[in-house]
Amino acid sequence: MKRALSMSSLLAVGVGASAVWLSNKPNRIKAETFLRDLKRKVIPTVYEKSEQLPIEKGGNPHPHDIPDNKMVDEGSTYAVQFYNEKMQ
Repeated sequence: MKRALSMSSLLAVGVGASAVWLSNKPNRIKAETFLRDLKRKVIPTVYEKSEQLPIEKGGNPHPHDIPDNKMVDEGSTYAVQFYNEKMQ
């Protein structure tokens, strides 16, 4: 209980201090430019990482790709075979 009370009081102090700091117009401008620059730096790196994922065959496999279809088929039977052995 004490820890939750101290965390909430620290949060309240932080919100109050930031409200006082942001009440000054030059500080608001600094905060806006900082957040805008941070957004410009973070968002491109997120998109770059998502494009680098090794997804070449996502979704449904091609019907004529025999090795891939065999792998998918074996994967589905493994769980059923494991369950049957467990139950017997």
